[in-house]
Amino acid sequence: MSHNPVRPWRNIARRKSRQIMVGSVPVGGDAPISVQTMTNTDGSDARATLAQIEACAEAGADIVRVSAPDRDTTRALHEICRHSPVPIVADIHFHYRRAIEAAEAGAACLRINPGNIGDAARVREVIGAARDHGCAIRIGVNAGSLERHLLEKYREPCPEAMIESGLEHIRILEDNDFHDYKISVKASDVFLAAAAYQGLAEATDAPIHLGITEAGGLMTGTIKSAIGLGNLLWTGIGDTLRVSLSADPVEEVRVGYEILKALGLRHRGVNIISCPSCARQGFDVIKTVEALEDRLAHIKTPMSLSIIGCVVNGPGEALMTDVGFTGGGAGAGMVYLAGKQSHKMTNDQMIDHIVEQVERRAAEIEASKPTPDAAE
Repeated sequence: MSHNPVRPWRNIARRKSRQIMVGSVPVGGDAPISVQTMTNTDGSDARATLAQIEACAEAGADIVRVSAPDRDTTRALHEICRHSPVPIVADIHFHYRRAIEAAEAGAACLRINPGNIGDAARVREVIGAARDHGCAIRIGVNAGSLERHLLEKYREPCPEAMIESGLEHIRILEDNDFHDYKISVKASDVFLAAAAYQGLAEATDAPIHLGITEAGGLMTGTIKSAIGLGNLLWTGIGDTLRVSLSADPVEEVRVGYEILKALGLRHRGVNIISCPSCARQGFDVIKTVEALEDRLAHIKTPMSLSIIGCVVNGPGEALMTDVGFTGGGAGAGMVYLAGKQSHKMTNDQMIDHIVEQVERRAAEIEASKPTPDAAE
């Protein structure tokens, strides 16, 4: 937010982790926390999969994962990886040949548990393919698919079992002198996932991929993810994340960004600050915000907009935003620009007018950015 100064109590001290590259995207270290999602198309249909990847990239996805369960999908990966606007992670389970084929097809990362793909020779083949093709690896521990010996040892999925699983897979990679890996320890239970991630963060300096797996539908999954991921991010844990929803993958990207924006960790698009509406409102706040969210979805420039129904909190909120509108009386309200009272606007014209003001402000912000030549 242009008019929201940095305060010491807003700062999050991020955990120090190694940095790896997933294609062109740095993960870990001081890199921005990247947002991921996963396609739900038939992976062998390159055209449909690419269309979904492009929609997710437009929404802000930095990395997209594609399931590669069979040979048809790894064949399609050649075209998908060649034309994708973002790096592709190939999701592999058990079959080591699929991992090798995905690396050869141009995947930037393999999501695979090295301990689950066969004997040491097969593991070495996969690691060799990843190394030869500049492909990172994500170790993906999941509470629902822990190894049998760990379930026998701990009797149930628990943080200790998940951490031990992750460290066993890390050991396999490092014994083969492979270090371009990140790791996740996901669970659908928020408490289990958070405890596992906290323990993992203390046990390794590897970049951490956050996720509450199988979180549910759009509303319930968003809430569970916000609680679980928000708690971890607040303590500085997490280098990349995926919000897992039974919803359009584009929604996963949007929710991921909203979580990061709420914590001041990433800024993209318009942050709308709006009241819940009450009898004091001078216009229909709920319908107005719904319309503005839709009409301003194309804005990528980080900026803030306050939409407040009355003068109780409206002027104060508007002081901290790029553009603001506060409901008044007689069918009109006050427009604020750059935190200052600017002019009145009638309610029936204010949506179009606010969109115009936001687009104008976004253009000003973009124009003020130094060009590459100027930066040199």
